[in-house]
Amino acid sequence: MNGTMRAVRGHRRGGPEELIYEDAPKPVPVHGDVLVEVRAASVTPGELGWDATWTDGLDGGSPRLPVVPSKEVSGVVAELGHGVTEFRPGEAVYGLIPFTRDGAAAEFVTVPAGVLAAKPGSLDHERTAALPLAGLTAWQGLADHAGLTSGARVLVHGGAGGVGSLAVQVAAALGARVTATASAGDLDFVRGLGADEVIDYAGQRFEDEVKDADIVFDTVGGDTLARSWEVLRPGGVLVSVVEPPEPPAGADARAVFFVVEPDRAGLEELTALVEAGRLIPQVDRIVPLESAPGAYAALEREHRRGKIVLRVS
Repeated sequence: MNGTMRAVRGHRRGGPEELIYEDAPKPVPVHGDVLVEVRAASVTPGELGWDATWTDGLDGGSPRLPVVPSKEVSGVVAELGHGVTEFRPGEAVYGLIPFTRDGAAAEFVTVPAGVLAAKPGSLDHERTAALPLAGLTAWQGLADHAGLTSGARVLVHGGAGGVGSLAVQVAAALGARVTATASAGDLDFVRGLGADEVIDYAGQRFEDEVKDADIVFDTVGGDTLARSWEVLRPGGVLVSVVEPPEPPAGADARAVFFVVEPDRAGLEELTALVEAGRLIPQVDRIVPLESAPGAYAALEREHRRGKIVLRVS
């Protein structure tokens, strides 16, 4: 008998109202897995609406109820599954949990060893938990998909958010000249992240301020995404993490839409930026594990600077 743990689980598909803080079976690591004793986890907007949260497929599949949400974890190795040699019990690790597996809103979670990395030594567990999904989204979008190089001109939409705040920092760390959009109350905050220019999206039209951008990194979607084609130089790249960009007729630019993937190599790139002082995950607030339903509800109705993090132990 492997015992029980405290966890937040959903027994039927729905929103925050379906999440219950309760006793649950403690997971057992199978071949290639690491059992992580969770110290902190992070919640993500839209997560409870993803098919992958509730099924065994990214775009629908068989239900796998009950489920544990929260795909970003920072914790300590508790037990190794067969064949895992790169970690040891007691080692601090972090990572992005594959979307079709149970998450980290629990005292323990099993994670494939190949998507975990050693935790940055300069961060506590709460800040570390704010890094994997948003950080990998920023890194993969800018470095992998857009091919950002030093000197590039980058526009980041939503520069104060969980993903946008890291995209500003990653772009600046890679040598880009960064412009970002944000609310009036967040302009100084986003400048402090490394943006060279910040545009109040309610008071200014960004297309009147930005011309010939090499890359637009979009975390907003909708009309903001549609208007972004105007600011790209010929041959530029529009990357959206919200919805597939649809180039207008005659557009001479590349469109990219992607879903972030768990990736140890990307985490190690992020860790290097953290340890060099170039990247600081932004935490809006820290709440106890049992408050996870309220944290998910806050994602739907409140403006935030950075991530909401669950403190598990």
